[in-house]
Amino acid sequence: MSRPMPLSGFPELLPRERSAEQAVIDGLRRVFELHGFASIETRAVEPLDRLAKGGEIDKEVYVLRRLHADGADADSGLGMHFDLTVPFARYVLEYAGKLEFPFRRYQIQKVWRGERPQEGRFREFTQADIDIVARDTLPFHADVEVATVMAEALSALPVPTLRMQVNNRRLLEGFYRGLGIDDAAAAMRAVDKLDKMPAEAVADLLMSDAGANAEQADACLRLAQIRTPDTSFADRVRALGVSHELLDQGIDELSQVMDALESTPHDGVTVTADLRIARGLDYYTGTVFETRMDGFERLGSVCSGGRYDALADDGKTTYPGVGISLGVTRTLVPLFQRGQLTSTRSVPSAVLVALVDDGSRPTSDAVAQRLRARDIPAEVAPAAQKFGKQIRYAERRGIPYVWFPGTDDGGDQVKDIRSGDQKDADPDTWMPSAEDLRPAIVTTETATEE
Repeated sequence: MSRPMPLSGFPELLPRERSAEQAVIDGLRRVFELHGFASIETRAVEPLDRLAKGGEIDKEVYVLRRLHADGADADSGLGMHFDLTVPFARYVLEYAGKLEFPFRRYQIQKVWRGERPQEGRFREFTQADIDIVARDTLPFHADVEVATVMAEALSALPVPTLRMQVNNRRLLEGFYRGLGIDDAAAAMRAVDKLDKMPAEAVADLLMSDAGANAEQADACLRLAQIRTPDTSFADRVRALGVSHELLDQGIDELSQVMDALESTPHDGVTVTADLRIARGLDYYTGTVFETRMDGFERLGSVCSGGRYDALADDGKTTYPGVGISLGVTRTLVPLFQRGQLTSTRSVPSAVLVALVDDGSRPTSDAVAQRLRARDIPAEVAPAAQKFGKQIRYAERRGIPYVWFPGTDDGGDQVKDIRSGDQKDADPDTWMPSAEDLRPAIVTTETATEE
């Protein structure tokens, strides 16, 4: 059998990297649960007609079919979910009678997207979402809470500084309507391309797709240039001389979010009111978020989301919600690839129990089990080699301690192979240091290339 080749867009992690990823996921889960968000998991597939409601992304859906299916059986009508929001909306509708509203959920799960693989963009990747959804009416304070909870979660990540950009689509729509542009959705889609296209090209799109004239397009671009670290954006928007009821509502809502984020600062996360942020997906209706990582701006947004007032609707009841999604894989894999993020060891074991000889395995197994009973990860050496070789085996795997079971000549001893310190120890009372008990994340300041 020939050596297998990697599949582009389907990242697989080595044990040290996987350990770091799991630590990040555990940290996210801890923050989400501290704020009362319940964990769910949805199925991997959804009906294609439901996935197609997500906007332009439906062109990237992987379709599910059986290898030998033909004729009527060839099309299952199912596709792999490309995010966690669309399946969550279906989940809410399906289980509404069994859920308590407002329903607070977090979800950390794989998704699939058929886009061209490149740095930070994959065909299979992990996302971490939080959402608050209600029946009929969702108070605006949910937007504020979701923003502050995710900021808290982001601040604990072992990554370069994250810059959260916040806007409000009501503000944008009110501004466009105040200008006299009727197709506000087309205007938002055009403005959302400012990161990928020059301003002149976006102005052309505003005129061709949204029906704006040159003066209106210029006003839209001037609005998009407004960025502030606080609520001072409001005065700058009003100085543009546009008025509309929806614009006033959007300014007020964005001000509330900015006030809350400013009053609860989080290390490693900066927040900006950025009025070019629109989000390309059609279901967003109010607050919108995008987040970029310093030194990796070319990745685009690694954490985004917003308010959706009508994503879930069964014809009788509407379930509005607000949520944010963190691209776990998009954020971490570029750091792994550059050696900027790893783990202290490739295995969870804190202790390697040595073998005195081939016949002593039951004794070593018993010691390891006594350590495990006290929540100390331990494994037994694979072979009864010389102690020096067993120590080198532990060193290669990053295991900090080697345990030597007692013999007729003396009791048990444990050796810290980093310092060389060796002392008597009892498997029923000895404890490693807190930092050695579990693998820890290691970060470096390796420079990035733009």
